Amino acid sequence: MKDNLYDNADSFAMSFDEEWKNIDCEDIRLKIDKVFENLSGHPFLVSNPENARKMVEFRIFSLKKFK
Repeated sequence: MKDNLYDNADSFAMSFDEEWKNIDCEDIRLKIDKVFENLSGHPFLVSNPENARKMVEFRIFSLKKFK
């Protein structure tokens, strides 16, 4: 996926999911920040950081995607 990064939420979500698995951290908010740091060059995060964070928090806290 890292070769095909697009400026859209789906591309970012897939990249986020992949990176989430690689971070070992118990604090969810800190883990989100670490993933964002690792994905800092992703086109969607660069162009729309506020929506990227909202989407991730919705997936984690509302959908309980990673619990």
